[in-house]
Amino acid sequence: MTDVHGPHDPPGASGGHGAAPIGTTDTETYAAQLAVAARNPKRVEMVVGASFILAILSVFVLGWIYTQRGNPQIEGAMLFVLFGGIGFGMAAWGKYLMPRGPFVEEREVLTSEADGHAFAETLKRGQVAIEGRRSFLLKLFLAASGLMGAILLFPLRSLTPVGASANGPFYKTEWKTGSLVVDENNNPVHYTTLDVGGSMTVFPSGYTDSEDDQTLLIRASLNPVAPPDQPHKLGWSPVGYLAFSKLCTHAGCPVGQYEAEYQKLLCPCHESTFNVLDACSVIFGPAPRPLPQLPLTLDSNGYLRALSSYGEPVGPGFWYRDAL
Repeated sequence: MTDVHGPHDPPGASGGHGAAPIGTTDTETYAAQLAVAARNPKRVEMVVGASFILAILSVFVLGWIYTQRGNPQIEGAMLFVLFGGIGFGMAAWGKYLMPRGPFVEEREVLTSEADGHAFAETLKRGQVAIEGRRSFLLKLFLAASGLMGAILLFPLRSLTPVGASANGPFYKTEWKTGSLVVDENNNPVHYTTLDVGGSMTVFPSGYTDSEDDQTLLIRASLNPVAPPDQPHKLGWSPVGYLAFSKLCTHAGCPVGQYEAEYQKLLCPCHESTFNVLDACSVIFGPAPRPLPQLPLTLDSNGYLRALSSYGEPVGPGFWYRDAL
């Protein structure tokens, strides 16, 4: 450490224990080290506080979206705001509102009571980084960090039987008894629309933008079709029309590749293959269950309608899927 002399000490003078005394010059050096880097600390405090508040608000938005069945894009955006707000606030606080330093552990022994008081007063000035108005920033930071930890508890709700009922969000689609079958342009589908071997994506009338309701309509034959061990399904396929959920039971990818020659449906994501004539049972790939089949009927004008809803959840598996 640089040898600093008091105003009346000649060069080379030393105090008790052979250490050079620390004068007011040293306390001024410490004052510079303990000063913050921000030219306008109040403005920086406001920016840091705003970033922490934004992070806190994002947790509440994230929680609300999660309880409303969830939207992955919005949830991801809220997580970005949460972690980004806390990270930006911490970085700005550390860079602009903390003492600049540098600091070393070693220092010369204070040789007089006046020097000790001067040093203590200088040190006290450095405490502005964590005291006064900035104690409010500390509270905001702790609140944001605590809520960030709380979001780890959100997935636990998915492990409970909440919504495990026929009206629960994972069990419900817009397909109901009597729903008119329409194409992507909301045009009704007549029994003459497809030839044998043809297929198309259909929806319940009025819900052509609903992803969960995507259904693959196939004209497999001119006559009703059903597996030998499920004869009750003969009434589900008027004039050979079959309808299956388009959401793969493995990961929810759209099953859209129909091979009419082999009467098979293929999921392009992970190559799960389903036997159309056997109620879309799985014959290859990672899909754990057949595609749910939608019962169909014809109205008096020859238009296809849903005989009932799917009667089971569509898409991939989830906790308490078989709780009903």
